[in-house]
Amino acid sequence: MAEGTGPAPQGGPPGTAGGPHPLVRLLQEFTLEANRYVDTAGGRKDMHRTDLNALAVIMRHTAKGNVVTPGLLRKELHLSSPATTALIDRLDHSGHVTRERHSSDRRQVQLRMTPKAFQEGGAIFAPLARQMGSAMAGFSADELEIVTRFMTAMVEATIAAREESSAGRPDTPAPPN
Repeated sequence: MAEGTGPAPQGGPPGTAGGPHPLVRLLQEFTLEANRYVDTAGGRKDMHRTDLNALAVIMRHTAKGNVVTPGLLRKELHLSSPATTALIDRLDHSGHVTRERHSSDRRQVQLRMTPKAFQEGGAIFAPLARQMGSAMAGFSADELEIVTRFMTAMVEATIAAREESSAGRPDTPAPPN
């Protein structure tokens, strides 16, 4: 890396007095707005963000062919066992998931989304998908490929930061100017 092109303190661009890069601020704003959307849209169906996150976890793992258990849900959502039970009870009572015994190990409970969950999930996220699709239509395939690479790197960086933080490692000081 050339002299003076390294990261500025607190992740800012080279030559600034610090502070996050404008793209980092946009990602923070996107995250905030996405959370607001989930809260508003989910609230219309009496669903909490945790409920929708749980359905997303179940859907993602089911699509990969994985068995989804209460333990997996607890781990993915960083919930206590009692909170996981309350969440599953809420989703079961609302008709969004069913509990089934695993075919090869009858002691193991697996969670499955119901058709109602797929239908309501589609209705909740259709306006967001429509608006995002319209916004994406203004970009070329090459531009979208670059953004896809960027967003993939940001997701990976966020996962790495979470794992670092959960490992209890001390914060790394910013490099000197």
